[in-house]
Amino acid sequence: MIEALLAGLFGLLIGSFLNVCIYRMPRDMSVVRPRSHCPGCGRMIAGYDNIPVVSFFLLRGRCRHCGTKISFRYPLVELLTGAFFFGSIWALGPTLAGAKLCVFSAIVIALIFSDLEERILPDEFTLGGAVVGVLFAAFVPVNGPWSTGWLRSMAASAFAAVFIAGMLWSVGWLYQKVRHRDGLGLGDVKMVAMIGAFLGLQGALLTLMVAAPLGAVVGLSYIFWKGKDAASYELPFGTFLGVAALAVAFYGGTHATNFLLPWP
Repeated sequence: MIEALLAGLFGLLIGSFLNVCIYRMPRDMSVVRPRSHCPGCGRMIAGYDNIPVVSFFLLRGRCRHCGTKISFRYPLVELLTGAFFFGSIWALGPTLAGAKLCVFSAIVIALIFSDLEERILPDEFTLGGAVVGVLFAAFVPVNGPWSTGWLRSMAASAFAAVFIAGMLWSVGWLYQKVRHRDGLGLGDVKMVAMIGAFLGLQGALLTLMVAAPLGAVVGLSYIFWKGKDAASYELPFGTFLGVAALAVAFYGGTHATNFLLPWP
């Protein structure tokens, strides 16, 4: 319990950094410099105004200096990251498997909100995340046809990433040929490769099976509610992929009992 609580607190800090990434990466800005500042007045944010979750509510969601409204996305990302870090260590303990699930959760949360806000899925999280997933497979095996032994586990992870990405790219290519317009972004293809690297082929396929109807139902409902043009509106499919991936990782039979057990 103590380890899970500490992981949750650490997750709040990671969530604060993810907020920086979500805002800056789609704008090709450094995530290191300059320091955090208000986009309204440009004033640097003091340390006591940058405490995860707490500062947002103490400031009532506004900049201390100019009163510019702070997006509720900031505490939401921090709370979600803290919650998923807590859940990861609660389920798997302070192990490499727990660390893998924490890292996966952080990457996916960043991609969910980046796609939702900017319709951009940064390569640092998709392609970089895929590499991290394959490396983790050396220590925490994934299910697959070659999952016995660390080298075979890495091969299974890489195979899942390439296969599932190729499959989704083929669907997008076929859609473009039939409808003569893009129906799937390359960022979505890269994201599903990352998911495959972490969860293996079975987990990635299950993620697609959940994300497709979820995106259709929620997306079309939103389009109808807002009165938007269904033919031209760009749905953030990466957001639905992320939600589905987290659901699969935690509740789809692909965590403690299957994909994320450490080597005996």
